[in-house]
Amino acid sequence: MKIKLNKVANDTNNFLKKYLRNQKNTDLIKPMKYGLLPGGKKIRSKILVDVGKIFNINYKTLIHIGAAVECIHAYSLIHDDLPCMDDDDLRRGKVSTHKKFGESTAVLAGNSLLTMSFEILTDNKLKLSYEKKNLLINFISKSSGHVGIAGGQFSDLNFERKKKSLSKIVDMQIKKTGRLFSFCCLAPILIMGNKNEIKRFNNIGENIGLLFQIVDDLIDYKGNSKKVGKKTNKDQKKGKATLISLLGYKNTVKYINNLKYNIFKNLKKFGDKASDLKSTINYIMVRNK
Repeated sequence: MKIKLNKVANDTNNFLKKYLRNQKNTDLIKPMKYGLLPGGKKIRSKILVDVGKIFNINYKTLIHIGAAVECIHAYSLIHDDLPCMDDDDLRRGKVSTHKKFGESTAVLAGNSLLTMSFEILTDNKLKLSYEKKNLLINFISKSSGHVGIAGGQFSDLNFERKKKSLSKIVDMQIKKTGRLFSFCCLAPILIMGNKNEIKRFNNIGENIGLLFQIVDDLIDYKGNSKKVGKKTNKDQKKGKATLISLLGYKNTVKYINNLKYNIFKNLKKFGDKASDLKSTINYIMVRNK
C-alpha cells in the first residue's frame, strides 16, 4: 500500500514541479510551491487513481487531473491556517505559509493555486474532449466553492462553541472535505460518460471524505503532534463541532466503522478491481495513529 501511495504522490509532485517550472516566474511562485510541495500524502490523488483503475482510465490522465485536485487542496489548507480562520502555525511538519511569507501573500498564493487548478484541467496535454474538460471543471468548481470547501469552512467556523445536531455536523464535514473526495471518485465516471454510476460514486466519495475528516478529528483528539506534523488537541480548545464532541470517542469510532462497511458494500459489484481503493480506505482508517 505504501509503495503505491508513494508512487502516486511522487508522480503527482513531479507533474506539479514541471508545471510550475513552465509558469512565468512571479513573486508568488515561491509561496505557491511552499504550500503545495513536497508535503502531503496525496491521498485524494490516490483515490482518483484507484477509482480510475476500476474503469481502466489512463494513468497519466488521472495524474494530470490529480494535480488539479492537489492545487485546490493546498489552497484550502493555506487559507484554513490563516489567523482569521483556524489560526494554525504548523502544516505538514513545517511552519504554515502565512507564518513563512505573511498573511497577504498566503491569501494570494492560495488564490493562485485555486485558479491554476482550472488552468491544469484546460491544458492541451490533457487528452480529453472539451466537453469532458468542461464537465470536470464544473464538478471541481462546485466541490471548491460555497456548496463545497468554502461553505464547509464557513459552517465549521460558525459552529464553534455551539451545540449542533448530527445531521448538521455531517453536512458541514461533507462540504468541507467530502465534496473534493467526491470529485476524485466522479472524475473517472465523467471521463467514461457512465451516467448510471454517478450517484453511486458521488455517495462513495462523500463517505470516504467524511471518513477521512472524522479520522482527522480522532487524530487531533488523541494524536501526537510530531507524528501528525501539526498541532493536536485544537478542536476541543476551540469548541469545534465534531462527532467526537457530540457522540464521544468510542461511538465515533463505531460511526467510521459503519461508514467503511457501507463504502465496501457499495464497491462489492466491482470485485478485485476495487482492491486498491479498499486498501487506501483501510490506510485512511489507521493513518498517523
